[in-house]
Amino acid sequence: MLSQIFILSSKGDRLVHKDFRGEGSTDLVDTFYRKITALPRDQAPVFMAHEGLHFVHVRHAGLYFVATTGHDVSPFTIIEFLNRLVTLICDYCGSLSEKTVSLNFALIYELLDEMLDYGYVQTTAPDVLRNFIQMEPVLSKPFSLLDLGSVGLFGAETQQSKVAPSSAASRPVLPPCGDQGARNEVFLDVVERLTVVITANGTPMKADIQGEIRLKSYLPSCSELRIGLTEEFCVGKSELRGYGTAVRADQCAFHSSVKLDEFESSRILKVTPSPGELLVMQYQLSDDIPSALPFHLFPTLERDPTGRLRIYLKLRCDLAPKSQALNVRVQLPVPKGVVRWVSARVPGAGSGAAAPTPDSLLSPSLSQELSSPEQTAELQPSLKAILWVIPRIQGGSQLSALFKLEIPGLSSSSLLEVGPVNMSFELPMHTCSGLQIRFLRFTAPQPGLPHRWVRYVSHSDSYVIRL
Repeated sequence: MLSQIFILSSKGDRLVHKDFRGEGSTDLVDTFYRKITALPRDQAPVFMAHEGLHFVHVRHAGLYFVATTGHDVSPFTIIEFLNRLVTLICDYCGSLSEKTVSLNFALIYELLDEMLDYGYVQTTAPDVLRNFIQMEPVLSKPFSLLDLGSVGLFGAETQQSKVAPSSAASRPVLPPCGDQGARNEVFLDVVERLTVVITANGTPMKADIQGEIRLKSYLPSCSELRIGLTEEFCVGKSELRGYGTAVRADQCAFHSSVKLDEFESSRILKVTPSPGELLVMQYQLSDDIPSALPFHLFPTLERDPTGRLRIYLKLRCDLAPKSQALNVRVQLPVPKGVVRWVSARVPGAGSGAAAPTPDSLLSPSLSQELSSPEQTAELQPSLKAILWVIPRIQGGSQLSALFKLEIPGLSSSSLLEVGPVNMSFELPMHTCSGLQIRFLRFTAPQPGLPHRWVRYVSHSDSYVIRL
């Protein structure tokens, strides 16, 4: 049984607070936030104790979803409940953010009242809850299929569909009462996370892929859905299939509702989706990525005659020319003795650099010949690192930048403090494993001609380049 449920923002603001049993003090919210912020970054435990109560929390979209209990309850049961609460909020409100929770706090309180009775879980099934929930969601942005502003981030072309608007899957799965204009759609997302470590000579030391296939259905009811994977997809190193390039995974796991009777012969998954999200499949690939790594960095470090540290970076994107990377961020740690930012410009940018100003951050001057004007770079004093931000880079291209740093008493040992480089990026319409969706088909005709969308995206979980 649960004593309290509360949702906090990243700054500790109380967005939702529900006390079911009155067993805790009124300052439990502040106590939790003090304990969580006193711990090292990204090392906060899921379970914490305080005066006979236990805190159990999960974090999604920068928000803390916290439950307290003073009884002998399985902690994994509480984690599962909190994760289902997050899923339900996404299903009802379309997306999860601090603004969404603030606009729909009354709806969330109604959900908690129906899901829990005196701290005991009653149900988390969307089909059951929809019969009791009367509040209508407040959308932060009206949905429109004409909104194609960010279509490139989560779009892919398949045999059945063209590019899907990225905002289409952010609307509520359960439409407001009386809304007859909701579109019947099914979204299938193939998402991959890269963990890469590259040595100083450019050799990959570690290259792992964690992938998942996630289904989001807006159909009130539907027949069985058949998902066709790449025919050459094989599990394990010994298995080979088809005549094309092998698409391999070391391990894969499926949701309990997925039928696998045609998986071995035809690589077809069968599932009957209900409204909401479903994690259809998870897979993992280690140390043997079939495609080339998306980025290679070629750094040069040297001391100029004036004693400044010159850091020249050449970033090469090894994607196909038709592909692109978005939101690329290159973070380079620098020696602790850096006192000011001198200049940042690409070779060939010409003369006329601004005079250095102590203890200031000057925007870099980037050459239009090698890079777009949207690129930025800055010295982050708190992190002692240079952050180079590239909004977009096309496959097969390369960018260069030159940074000059003034360091008192610069020595050879100071150069050892430079690096390693940490990168983050997103690769729309691209999978590093090569896994593709051949088709999405319903076994029986569906009313209203439901739209089927397939979207691909790969992003960096950890991409480290040693210098």
